[in-house]
Amino acid sequence: MIGPDIAGIAEKLGGAADNATAIGQLAAETGLDVDAAYAVQTALVQRRLERGERLVGLKMGLTSKAKMAQMGVDEVIWGRLTDLMRVPDGGTVDLGAFIHPRVEPEVAFLLDRLPEPGEPLGSFADAVRAVAPAIELIDSRYANFAFSLPDVIADNTSAAAFVVGAWSPVPDGLDNLGVLLEIDGRVAQVGSTAAILGDPRRALDEGIRLAGRHGVRLREGWVFLAGAATAAVPLRPGAHVRAVVEKLGTASLRAAA
Repeated sequence: MIGPDIAGIAEKLGGAADNATAIGQLAAETGLDVDAAYAVQTALVQRRLERGERLVGLKMGLTSKAKMAQMGVDEVIWGRLTDLMRVPDGGTVDLGAFIHPRVEPEVAFLLDRLPEPGEPLGSFADAVRAVAPAIELIDSRYANFAFSLPDVIADNTSAAAFVVGAWSPVPDGLDNLGVLLEIDGRVAQVGSTAAILGDPRRALDEGIRLAGRHGVRLREGWVFLAGAATAAVPLRPGAHVRAVVEKLGTASLRAAA
């Protein structure tokens, strides 16, 4: 039995991102399952690396119980971050580079020495050098932002851009910090870090475990986005976005008009 055309699917998704043009879902017509979807994601990111981008981190998705239930799954998903995706704190993004961008507030970790394959994590404090508020800009390459689980995994979990605020020492607790997402100075979403697997520190354990299944080891110096603390909000031209995380501070970006 012939399996999915991994390279062909990655090329379709990469072309959709390059041209900021949505495509239809691919999993149903190609027989893509979760394992094959991660193979597509690897090929898709490799396509970017061959153009000179560098891997700088990893991001988690479906980290809220509500999103898991909506997708009918009981496991989070993960994707890769490259240097070209990073936007300086307070920087501006060109919406012409995206199809239907949305923003969501997150917690970011700056990774320190990570365990070797098969080695237990030990303590969170040993693995994480600093924490920061963050904003992820997600942009599904599928029409109407609609997809199945294999579709979104193959699409690098809708990764498009991210902003990280000022790094600070890891506080005593991260499990129930208040989170705001502001658009043009008005509160658009209110949430808590508890929405991220109950405690965003758990996301790191999951990231190490799940990425390790596919031969990916997290690296010292990488950024790790633990997952969204609220629902995502569409990003409109000229909008100023700010994420506020209790005890951690703020991160912001602006959309070009």
